[in-house]
Amino acid sequence: MRHQILLLAALALTACGRAERPVVQARPDLSKPPARVTNQCLADLSKLGVSFQVLPDRETGPGCGIAGAVQLVDIGVPVTNITAVRCGEARAFVGWARNAVAPAAYQMLGSELARVEGMGSYACRNVVGSTRAAGRRSGHAIANAVDVGGFVLKDGRRISILRDWASPDPQVRGFLQTIRASACKRFGTVLSPDYNAAHRNHLHLEDDGARFCR
Repeated sequence: MRHQILLLAALALTACGRAERPVVQARPDLSKPPARVTNQCLADLSKLGVSFQVLPDRETGPGCGIAGAVQLVDIGVPVTNITAVRCGEARAFVGWARNAVAPAAYQMLGSELARVEGMGSYACRNVVGSTRAAGRRSGHAIANAVDVGGFVLKDGRRISILRDWASPDPQVRGFLQTIRASACKRFGTVLSPDYNAAHRNHLHLEDDGARFCR
């Protein structure tokens, strides 16, 4: 009986240890999105009044390419430095910029949003800053991720992820924490300066279903 109790205790501890392990990020889905999924997404963007161009599918290298992607032209909020992006990622980004970032800027910082400063979307490259994921293609390699480095307000202020993530101004810190929390509800993977040094200057927003928010 004593041996059985010890065995059960050991199994319980093992289970707890497994539950507490960090969530492993999903590998990017390199397959082409089904046509019905892309078509529904394009219809959703049109209903939202988004101006966009549909981009042709193409492979650009091993594990790299764009499929079911668009180029956002006008989403109702000015955005810079965003090129090809998968439609589902674009839809999530539009909702975040319009319904989270813009209202939070006005309500928390007292100024309307002038623009979102992107730092790129598509790039044929591997994950950076993580030894665990070394050699794995980034979500950027399939245009399924967007990096955002800052926000400009209509009163002239610029809120930078690099400079202001740990700002002495509690309203600025609260704004950045709020929009990250909102992003975590819309995107599968959200990485910030709290994750690692490679993300000290931007938010990484990826539509991969991984449910990983740091």
